[in-house]
Amino acid sequence: MEKEQILKKFGEHIKRIRESADLSQDDVVLNGNRITKATVSDIENGKRNFSFTTLIDLAKGLGKTPKELLDIDLEK
Repeated sequence: MEKEQILKKFGEHIKRIRESADLSQDDVVLNGNRITKATVSDIENGKRNFSFTTLIDLAKGLGKTPKELLDIDLEK
């Protein structure tokens, strides 16, 4: 699987998590520490390959653990 496909699938996964928690992108920003709305949008749209610290902040913003965010089947 190509990098772009992985980022797209992960972004769709993050968006599903956010929407199932009834959170807006603004809510994720407010709940996180250093994440911006542009970063959340880029991740959800598969446009950003991000760092581990961003993953931690994204998880905090979503009220999840990094492990929960990484629980994704990329083969589907």
